[in-house]
Amino acid sequence: MFKKGLVLRFPAEIVDQPIVWRLVKDFDLSFNILKATILPGKEGIMVMELSGHPKNVSKGLQYLRDLGVEVKTVGQEIKRNEDLCIHCGACTAVCPTGALSVDRETMQVVFDPDRCSACELCVTACVVRAMEVRLEREAL
Repeated sequence: MFKKGLVLRFPAEIVDQPIVWRLVKDFDLSFNILKATILPGKEGIMVMELSGHPKNVSKGLQYLRDLGVEVKTVGQEIKRNEDLCIHCGACTAVCPTGALSVDRETMQVVFDPDRCSACELCVTACVVRAMEVRLEREAL
């Protein structure tokens, strides 16, 4: 399952619409609201984690943009702690984007941060906790 941290800004004229419900019903997405300030007749802001199939997440984000919702990704990235990594390869089995792979010549795990979607599946799969999430607090 693909996850994406988002900051959403809703224009005042649409805060009364069931937008998050539509993400669930029409795009088969799950959500976790981390913070929200939404008042009738005023601009709303919501920090949420949206999860589902990558194609559904993309379609859901396009739906939000088409409504006039400003969508920003919460700044986060995955880093590998080279001192902790034992190159077991457990993380490569769960990586949906191919950002983690095994170099067959050296049998070392290779991490390509440019391909990483920050879904965090590798973080839970890593037995020695070499994969770490780093958040940029300014995004919130």
